[in-house]
Amino acid sequence: MSDARWHDKLLGGFRRTSDRLTENLTGLFTKSALDRETLDEVEDALIASDLGPATAARIRERLSEGRYERGLSDHELREIVAEEIEKVLTPVAEPLEVDAFPRPQVILVIGVNGSGKTTTIAKLARLFLEQDYGVMLAAGDTFRAAAIEQLRIWADRIGVPIMAGPEGGDAAGIVWDAVKQATATGIDVLIVDTAGRLQNKRELMDELAKIRRVLGRLNPEAPHDVVLVLDATTGQNALSQIEVFKEVAGVTGLVMTKLDGTARGGVLVAAAEKFRMPIHAIGVGEGMDDLRPFDAREVARMIAGIGE
Repeated sequence: MSDARWHDKLLGGFRRTSDRLTENLTGLFTKSALDRETLDEVEDALIASDLGPATAARIRERLSEGRYERGLSDHELREIVAEEIEKVLTPVAEPLEVDAFPRPQVILVIGVNGSGKTTTIAKLARLFLEQDYGVMLAAGDTFRAAAIEQLRIWADRIGVPIMAGPEGGDAAGIVWDAVKQATATGIDVLIVDTAGRLQNKRELMDELAKIRRVLGRLNPEAPHDVVLVLDATTGQNALSQIEVFKEVAGVTGLVMTKLDGTARGGVLVAAAEKFRMPIHAIGVGEGMDDLRPFDAREVARMIAGIGE
């Protein structure tokens, strides 16, 4: 995908937040100076725009420290909002790096069904292939036959080996075989799909714990990454998913998908402020080129409505 097309699609993912920001802030800067009442209204408007209370409070404080006797233009406000959002996002903009030794680097990918988990695995594999790393996939979501078949299809499309078993098979056993084969064949990165059925947290926790035990016997450092895939269209519900998966899976980083059209991308800011967890990449569609490393400045300016 060209940079221009990527920019246009990504802009769609943050337009809803940007438009809500515009709607909520309209008319708040008619006074010559920012009094306490206006600052309270600004803070409420920022919270209502999905940015979260912590970030809203930071922006309010920044505004209260300034001298705006002559008032504040819409563009000046947006620049301040963008700068403060960028401060929140920059520390968490962290691409996935392949630095494990011995190889392979094992990446567990988790997320609720429908979040785009399986396609995100394929896109991550593609990114690693473009960096000349050897990649293998492991179909550890044995609960759904469709997930296994979909991962097989993606593996064939991008030309990487896959370790899979039957529906209802032992996920930990598949991961064991995958690590052994990856080690024997010089694979750099092993990406493991896992079940995402949060309706039974205990069952999921037990399964992930078993996978971790198996990995630990082969490499005490594995898994090296536990990546949670989030669907941006779920808005604030993404925060509760992070909370639960942190508890059951020990999440180390995030990928947010479906940042196009109806997405509520402002939740990225709330997630970054609340959890301070690495955001590795963001995706805007189903295509193989629709996933890219997370750019804090680009996203901050789009949310503030000055990214066009």
